[in-house]
Amino acid sequence: GRSMNVKSKRYILIVLAFMIVGTGCAFTLKSGIGVGAWDAMAKSVSDLIGIEVGTMGMIFNCSCVVGQMVILRKKFRWIQLLQIPLSVLLGMVINFVFYELLIFEFQSFAGGIIMYIIASTVCAFGVSIVMLLDEVTFALEGFCMALTDIIPVKFHVVRQAADVISVLIVVILTLIFNISWSIGIGTILGMLTFGPTLGIFMKIFKPILKKQGLLTYE
Repeated sequence: GRSMNVKSKRYILIVLAFMIVGTGCAFTLKSGIGVGAWDAMAKSVSDLIGIEVGTMGMIFNCSCVVGQMVILRKKFRWIQLLQIPLSVLLGMVINFVFYELLIFEFQSFAGGIIMYIIASTVCAFGVSIVMLLDEVTFALEGFCMALTDIIPVKFHVVRQAADVISVLIVVILTLIFNISWSIGIGTILGMLTFGPTLGIFMKIFKPILKKQGLLTYE
């Protein structure tokens, strides 16, 4: 019936959104001007131990899902297990786009910045869809949400702390080991623009998804 149809449409959208995010993410990595904190940590560790960046992301994200299960125990919603195949999909898309499709290098810094801004906007577009559908979270966000259950701190504070810690780890790793910087102007651009862009997309798409009957809440 109709509800099944709506559910399958919602899941198809979620899968597409994750693929969009993975593609955008690969382009931000390729722009070479530094990426968001969490991705930067995946990139630094991947450079360090020599496995693909998307694979490193899968490991980090799946760890976040395990973390949620440990923290929430009985309160863990089974639907959130979907974060695992979605994290794997995300990593596979990042690996494919980053290593197989994007074989060029940016010669100009300005080109890198333009690419970063477009790619970051694409990411925000994908994330906004996932957030609006409100079915499955991204693994890191899910973990931060779970933490708010056991520590008396608001979600956005925990989420920001996760970025700060990621950046510190990247700085330490980069200074100790001979790996290239994965944080840079892009990291700062991302911090300044991603949230607001996400907000704008959510405002735009909420009425559209609602009209399609794809939102399960008001």
